[in-house]
Amino acid sequence: MSIERTSTAGQAQFLLSQIQNASLQLGKTQAQVASGKVSTDYAGLGDKVALLEAARTAAGKADAYQTNTTVAVNQANLQDSQLSSLSDLAGQLRQAITTSVANGDGTTLIATAQGIFDQASQILNTKDANGNYLYAGDKDNIAPLNITSLSQLAALPSVAGAFSNGSLKKSVVVGDGQSVQIGVLASDIGTSLLQTLKDLAGFDAGPSGTFAGSANLTQAQNTFLTGELPTAIGAASNINAAAAANGYIYNQLKDASDHQSSLSTLYKGFVSNIEDVDLPTAITKLNQNQVALQAALQVTAQLNQVSLLNFLK
Repeated sequence: MSIERTSTAGQAQFLLSQIQNASLQLGKTQAQVASGKVSTDYAGLGDKVALLEAARTAAGKADAYQTNTTVAVNQANLQDSQLSSLSDLAGQLRQAITTSVANGDGTTLIATAQGIFDQASQILNTKDANGNYLYAGDKDNIAPLNITSLSQLAALPSVAGAFSNGSLKKSVVVGDGQSVQIGVLASDIGTSLLQTLKDLAGFDAGPSGTFAGSANLTQAQNTFLTGELPTAIGAASNINAAAAANGYIYNQLKDASDHQSSLSTLYKGFVSNIEDVDLPTAITKLNQNQVALQAALQVTAQLNQVSLLNFLK
């Protein structure tokens, strides 16, 4: 056997470099399989770092907008339910007046009006999940309706004095440069209904009033109630218009929420494509790298055992 068959320092160095490279590749694929990520640091992502961070930022912004929009959707949904109830109350008041005129009997009218006032007061002074008054605008720490009884309403110089809400309606940002006004003011939805109630209570307290004792309406009472019917009808129409506007806003918010959800999914897909490893491929590479390292180690071990002494007779 010739001397060229023996191991040299160059061969050993080459094989050691192969072992080192195989070890590095094995460690990389082991980390990928364990973490599910292409790399656990920016160095392993190379020139994709800027794109990754941009996608992450965009996804985070979309999630934040969607969170805001979801809160607004819940508020609009609550407002829809309550505006419907307030509309029903206005309809009940109109019906009570109509029935009194038709039957010539006003004995239950003021009791009905008091019950409607109590229910309307609860709606107008509703609080949200954070304890803020829903219909108070920019003064959400103050009850928007500041009276508690029909007699207090009747004593006011005008219905406007019953309201303490602010003048600014709340809005929510649902996208870049896009906001939707979701706030509803107590004075906007309650003035016409309370005006009808004030008229009834004020007349009842006057010399021609006392509906509770009027099983047979007087001419003055009949004339007053007949004249009050358009006001009662207008109150119901006003609340219905507010409910319709709120429904339109609800649809806007739902569309905005769906849009932000789609954007979030899209950007998170970008992030996943950049940083998430394809596990089947990574596992295949892991197996290959294990075989490569094992082969390099075996060849090196065998080469280190080659010596002239093995071939001397």
